[in-house]
Amino acid sequence: MPQLFPRPMTTPSFRAESRSRSWSKSRIPSFIVSWARILKLFSHFGVALFLTGCGAPGEPTPPAPPVPVAITDLTAHQAGDGVQITFTLPSKTITGEKLTEPPAVEILRGALKPDGTADNKSFHAVYTIPGSLMDTYLAEGRVRFTDSVPPEETRAHPGASLAYRVRTRASRKRASADSNTVTSRLYPVPERIPSVRARVTETAIELSWPAPTRTSGGDPLSGVSGYHAYRGELDPSSADAASKDLAQAKWISPLTLLATSPTTNYRDTFFDFGKTYLYVVRSVVLAEGNDLESSDSSFAVVTPRDIFPPAAPQDLVATALLGMAPGSLEVDLSWSINLETDLAGYRVYRSEQQGITGRLLTPDLLLTPSYRDTSVLAGHHYWYSVTAVDRAGNESQPSAPADTGVAQPSP
Repeated sequence: MPQLFPRPMTTPSFRAESRSRSWSKSRIPSFIVSWARILKLFSHFGVALFLTGCGAPGEPTPPAPPVPVAITDLTAHQAGDGVQITFTLPSKTITGEKLTEPPAVEILRGALKPDGTADNKSFHAVYTIPGSLMDTYLAEGRVRFTDSVPPEETRAHPGASLAYRVRTRASRKRASADSNTVTSRLYPVPERIPSVRARVTETAIELSWPAPTRTSGGDPLSGVSGYHAYRGELDPSSADAASKDLAQAKWISPLTLLATSPTTNYRDTFFDFGKTYLYVVRSVVLAEGNDLESSDSSFAVVTPRDIFPPAAPQDLVATALLGMAPGSLEVDLSWSINLETDLAGYRVYRSEQQGITGRLLTPDLLLTPSYRDTSVLAGHHYWYSVTAVDRAGNESQPSAPADTGVAQPSP
C-alpha cells in the first residue's frame, strides 16, 4: 500500500545526532567541569614548582662517601714462602677529615712487563682485610701482612718477581687511589723447622732445634749460613690460647730478633722469671748475596719459674762473747755475703746436737751476713748453720756448721 506521507531518508539521523550532541553538552554536571579545570591548573602549577625547585640553592644533597688518602710508604720483601708487605694505615680522608674507624684494606698483586715495569692490567685483589681485624696485623704502628706463595711456584720459577699495590676503603661506594707499586723476587728457602725445645736453667733458657735438610719445595738443601732466633713476650692470660692458635696471642712485646746463631742451639740469658715468652727460629741462606730467612718454625711458649735456690752461705764463724749485761753471754755469728742478684736474706738455725739443723732463730730474714745470739746459756755447746733465701722463696742448703761452747763467765 503506497505511503501517503513519504519520510525523508537523511533528516531523521541528522536530527537524532544533533539531539545527541546537544544533550551531551548540556547535561554534563557542572561540578565535573570545575574539578577538571582545577586538576588541569594544579598539574601545570606542580610542574612549575618542580622545575623551579630543582635549581633552588640550599637543596639537601646526599653526603659524599669518605675516601681515605692513598698509601705512599708500601714496602715488600720475601719472608719465607711468601712476600711480606708493610705500610702505614691512613688516618685521614682526601678532604682532610679524620677517619673515625680503620678502613678496610685491599691487597693487589700483579706482574711485570718484559721491560721490568708494572703491568697495570695484571693487578687484581688477592686479599681483603676488614677494618675490624686490622689490630691483628699492626706491629709498631704499621700494618704487616704476608702473602703466601706455594713453594712449588717458587721452585718452578726461582727469582721471579711479584708486584704489589694496596688501597683502602672506608665505604663500599668508593676506594682510595692505589698506593705506590713495590716488587719482590722469590727464591727457594729452607723447609720450616718442625720443633723448638726450650729448657729452663737458673741462668738461661736453652733453645735447641733440628737442622733442615731440604728446601720448602722438597729439593735437597746444601746448607744454611746460620739461624735467627726471635722472641716476643705474651700476656700470661693468653698463653694457653696462643699455644694452640698464635692469632689468639695478646702481645706485651712483639716478636723481635733476639740473636743470630751459627749452630742449632742458643742460650737466652736475658730473661726474667715469671714472664711468658714465645720463641721462633728461622733458618738463613744467601740469595744474591743477601740473607734470606725460612718461614717461622713451630713456636715454643715458656714461662720460666724460679725454682733454683741460692748457694749455701760460706765461711760461717761462731764466737762466744761476754754480753753487755753483767754475767750475760752471747755468740757472735758472721759469714761471707752471697752474690745472687735476687737474694732476699738469710736464716740462722741453732742446735745442741751435732748433725741436726735445730730450731730457727730468725723468723724474719736477715738482710746482712751477721747475727748475735743473746739467748745462750753457760755450760752448753751449740751448733749453728745459715741458709740464704731468694725473692721467690727458694731456700738454700745449710752452710757448713760452726760450733762453739759457752763457758761459765768469769767474775
